[in-house]
Amino acid sequence: MSSNPIDRRTLARLLGLSAASASMLPAVVQAQARGSTLVIGVDISDTITLDPVRQAQYTPPMTLAACYDALVTLEPGDYVNVKPSLATRWARTPDGRGWRFTLRDGVRFASGNPLTAEDVRFTFMRLINMKEQTQQYIKAVDRVEVVDPKTVDFIMNAPNAPILPILAAPGNGICEKAALVPQGGTDAADARDSDKATEWLNGNSAGTGPFRLVRWERNNQILLQRNPNYWGGASPYERVVIRHLSDSAAQLLAVRRGDVNAAFNLIPEQIATLRGDANVRIDRMPSLDFVYMAVTENPQANPVLAKKEARHAIGYAIDYDGIINNLLGGAAQRPAHFLPIGVSGSTEAIARQVGFNTNLDRARQLLQAAGVPDGFEMEIAYGNAAVAGVSYQVLGQKLQSDLARVGIRVRLNPMDQVNLRTLYTQGRAAGGVLTFWNPPAVSNELWAAAVVERVARRVHWNVPPDMTALVKEAAEEQNAEREAALWVEWQRRVVDVAHHFILFQPNYQIAVRNNVKDFPLTAAGWQLEMGKVKPA
Repeated sequence: MSSNPIDRRTLARLLGLSAASASMLPAVVQAQARGSTLVIGVDISDTITLDPVRQAQYTPPMTLAACYDALVTLEPGDYVNVKPSLATRWARTPDGRGWRFTLRDGVRFASGNPLTAEDVRFTFMRLINMKEQTQQYIKAVDRVEVVDPKTVDFIMNAPNAPILPILAAPGNGICEKAALVPQGGTDAADARDSDKATEWLNGNSAGTGPFRLVRWERNNQILLQRNPNYWGGASPYERVVIRHLSDSAAQLLAVRRGDVNAAFNLIPEQIATLRGDANVRIDRMPSLDFVYMAVTENPQANPVLAKKEARHAIGYAIDYDGIINNLLGGAAQRPAHFLPIGVSGSTEAIARQVGFNTNLDRARQLLQAAGVPDGFEMEIAYGNAAVAGVSYQVLGQKLQSDLARVGIRVRLNPMDQVNLRTLYTQGRAAGGVLTFWNPPAVSNELWAAAVVERVARRVHWNVPPDMTALVKEAAEEQNAEREAALWVEWQRRVVDVAHHFILFQPNYQIAVRNNVKDFPLTAAGWQLEMGKVKPA
């Protein structure tokens, strides 16, 4: 990542403008948005790295998916059956315990160098040995071996673990070894400490995707340029500018004026004002994302929250319908736990049966059982950002009001997104944390394993071994009906522990100008198929 802001002359050069035209920005950006440049307005305050291995946030996958291809992909609307991408064929290894992938012919990196099996091996061994969060997504992979220049084997330590849909994630995008090694990239066993390629990857990309990263300025913009060597057919857009617009009102003004082609974070009231605008439409799609509040049971942070009855009281005091209907205009649903509605074992009916529902009398009874009949004080921390058209601040204020109805007094603690993530991942939350989950890949096992592994540590939950065993059993179950039943049981048990309160699973509602014909959204974890966007 560059620490210096981009100057007008440099931006003008990247946009193909003369130096004299630079003074006309952002008016020029508006004109370019109608031509060879696609401009997107979105809150990217959570983008803290563009190294595929190190990213673990909400917005970076959209950029990464534009710059990197994975071995397989998922098409919008079908999150079960993987489709070919850099690999054209895959099958079990001869011993039946791994997976063998055959690479596509004629693929070149943005540098012009050909894709080889060694690039695939290097990418995954770097990922595995760096031991970042992305490694946990493919923990069933022991190692990757080259069979020949066009064939690789994934050697599994859990042969029946679901892996194919996980490999579609942008975090598993294939990197060019020859580009990373000179920048300090390594796949050595000590890569966690010795790899130095992240700084370079924050300003450059090393993939085969339809675009390449030109520049990233944190909390400002991301600039992408068309990859002339892309195997999948050139994008009609020469450039993409992802503009950081944290304020939804600014996004609304920008999309109305034509300064951006699409606005991602409009609130329902703003979307309603666009109904009569002949130049803008609303593209919608059910997501697999969800926004939730994690609550610690660390007695040193808050001794009352260490009592399960107090956490249950929180679950019964929240006005879930009010959040969905009033803050999101009804454009959302709510799963019971970390399995979004639409995957195995998660339906709206199951969520109503298993999940928390508003019951203030029950909340008050539980507070009495916890020894705090008059309520207690707790903190809710959140980032200064918006998600799914609603700011965390507004959501925090809504929860503060909801919990006050039963005597739970909430202190709101807004902070920078990076600081919030550090607080949460290091398990230092004083009470509740408002955050999101979007799928790094579509896999029940991945969602559930995160709860009993990483997320459990963040809330100081000592997970019983049979809970971890239940996740493994459900993930490896081959009978669909039995698998779904196991996932329902898992949800029932994690809801009872009461550490994570799912607030909503939003529908995407993106304002798109009509000078864009095709704007293919996807819930697979990266929101937009950037290379398939087409002008009118």
